[in-house]
Amino acid sequence: MIEVPETPRTEAVRLPASETALIVVDMQNDFVHPEGALFVPDAPKTVPAIRELLARARAAGARVVFTQDWHAEDDPEFALWPRHAVAGSWGAEIVEELAPRPGETRIQKLRYDAFYATPLEHLLRVWGVRRVVVVGTVANICVLHTAGSAALRWFEVVLPADATSALTPFDHAAALRQVNFLYRGTITWAAGVHFEN
Repeated sequence: MIEVPETPRTEAVRLPASETALIVVDMQNDFVHPEGALFVPDAPKTVPAIRELLARARAAGARVVFTQDWHAEDDPEFALWPRHAVAGSWGAEIVEELAPRPGETRIQKLRYDAFYATPLEHLLRVWGVRRVVVVGTVANICVLHTAGSAALRWFEVVLPADATSALTPFDHAAALRQVNFLYRGTITWAAGVHFEN
């Protein structure tokens, strides 16, 4: 039997709001709603934690970015996964409980990594962002690849464990391990993230 090593957690992380972005990964109907095409059973449990992080980030003036899986009808990814998050469909929309406010940035992405073929890095640099808090689903797929891609671009990464979800507990634990061990990201809890002015 393989065991995932324990991943250290940091109780409190204090982040300067002007240099921090909260990236909400793929909290879309197809993943979060029970009627979605690729429903992640634990995803709805993360909505309150993400909603609270959004409220605190907005109040402090931190940047907020929402990513959306965004596929064409004949996307080659559908050879790997069932048809999901088709551009403009109900399944591709962000769940109502976490709906972006007018003017908040949406990144519509073609693959797992929100930096791949999108303007995300450019926007973060223009905004003066140095740290990203990454939340959402799926922890070991789009969350992991986005967090890893941020770290490889020298952004500091913070990942609140209770604001991410995966298809299995092993996948969730493995993603936390990878973000911490491989990318030197900080693993914490949503309540431990403090946006400071």
